[in-house]
Amino acid sequence: MAEPDVRTTRLWDLAGRWRGAGIAIGILALTRVVQILLLVGLDRSIEEPAGLRSNLLIWDGGWFQRVAAGYPTGYTYGPTGTLEGNELAFFPLYPMLIRLLTTLGFSSGTAALTVSWLASIGAAVALHLLGTTLFGSRKAGWALAAICCSAPMSVVLSMAYSESLFLALVAGMFAAAHRKVWWAAGVLGLGCALTRPTGAAAAVGLAVAAILAVRAGDKAGARAGEEAGDANVRAGEKKWPPLVAAAVALAGVPAYLGWVGWRVGEPDAWFKIQTAGWGTSFDYGSSTLTFLGDTLSVGDGWVPMSVALILLVAAVAAGVALAGRPWLPLAVYGLVAMVLVYGQAGYYHSKPRLLLPVLLTLLPAVAAATKARPRVAILAICAWGAFGLWYGAYLVAVWPYTI
Repeated sequence: MAEPDVRTTRLWDLAGRWRGAGIAIGILALTRVVQILLLVGLDRSIEEPAGLRSNLLIWDGGWFQRVAAGYPTGYTYGPTGTLEGNELAFFPLYPMLIRLLTTLGFSSGTAALTVSWLASIGAAVALHLLGTTLFGSRKAGWALAAICCSAPMSVVLSMAYSESLFLALVAGMFAAAHRKVWWAAGVLGLGCALTRPTGAAAAVGLAVAAILAVRAGDKAGARAGEEAGDANVRAGEKKWPPLVAAAVALAGVPAYLGWVGWRVGEPDAWFKIQTAGWGTSFDYGSSTLTFLGDTLSVGDGWVPMSVALILLVAAVAAGVALAGRPWLPLAVYGLVAMVLVYGQAGYYHSKPRLLLPVLLTLLPAVAAATKARPRVAILAICAWGAFGLWYGAYLVAVWPYTI
């Protein structure tokens, strides 16, 4: 990947300030319009249409609206005394923003969708900035925005889910870290950590970026041949911003898990709630391997088969990306995030959605689009988008299970 000039610490310098961001937003808008049209069309094709608004607010959307109304004070039990999942399983930043808008007069559903759509705009801009920063080309920024916003589960960017917010934060965090704008990287990294558990993976990636920055600063100081006193002072000044940014981001997930433990009265309360409500536990990939083996050998249903193929293709794409030696912090984040997705038990049809913000799996396609002739790149991305946008709309409007 191209290594841009990062001597300045202005986040927008490389992207030509606001140039190109408007095109990235236009790409997002086009994918959202097509997605909504597909949702409406597929919904009307079934016997009992739910309606567009209901489809955009289903599943986790209802949970986030309840979280916005307030967290419970402890565990939730069913009629037989069995532990059940409750709102404490959901991280706070997205529902806090929903609650903020409800204080301005929005209904909870409208507030949830408004936050998600605004975050999607931020995600498109952040993806453009990140792609431009990593590859040194605005074409790469547009390609990353287009490929990500039309991926098979990009439908959640239009729904009351936290993926759009997390995607905006994580892409912005890595763009800021690559540009060495550490105050922004730290704030965005903390936002990631308070949005989804995968924020822990993002924080680890930011910590790697901070370590690389400190090492680079030490080498630069040694080469400069400055006087010992001045060199030490300047080296210290350069070390603190990245280290503080990493520390802030790393504190986010433990802080929330600790708060849940304190609120319930058991340190592992969050994990118990997750397992009770959604069967989510880390089994080192055993359930994923079982799902892949059973699905690929039996082929019972095209949706399970498609999920299995998406998981396999994503793993191969990650391997290709790593072979290209991408920027180490983004690679570390991607690997840790994928280990969390593949290594945990839970609903198999949610895994493609959880892979959406990983980004590492998209890098080979971005690199290919950047090198290809514009017409070829556009046609390939349009073909990818046609499938991805239809696939997500189908799983929301027709597929009867949660995503």
